[in-house]
Amino acid sequence: MKALSQEDAMADRTNGSERTLGQLVADATTDMSGIVRGEIDLVKVEMKAEAQKAGKGGAMLAAAGVVALYMLGFLLTAGAWGLYAAGLSRWLSFLIVALVLGVVALVLALVGRSQLKKMQGGPKKTIANAQKTVQAIKPSKG
Repeated sequence: MKALSQEDAMADRTNGSERTLGQLVADATTDMSGIVRGEIDLVKVEMKAEAQKAGKGGAMLAAAGVVALYMLGFLLTAGAWGLYAAGLSRWLSFLIVALVLGVVALVLALVGRSQLKKMQGGPKKTIANAQKTVQAIKPSKG
């Protein structure tokens, strides 16, 4: 069966001829597949944006861990011995340096967590559009 072009369909409508059930079903199928393709494209765009937010937050948390790990060895040793040389007892010197590093790691972790909280958790715009589409297609009661 030959598919009607848009010009043929317009000519049929303007000539007053009725379209067959098959033509109506074909048009509805084409329209629905276009809507579905559009929704899928929207989901892809939204999920890519969410993945980028997750990547940034995850990178900040990873950076917090790496910085805390490397700084631990160098700064604990150098800082603690520096405080000890300044006149503090050895145990107090090491404790002070450890607490400072803990604060730095905590700040980095909180910044990373706040980045992860900015995620919306799903394709909200796509879901809203799909719900509007369903409402528009449903026949009204009354």
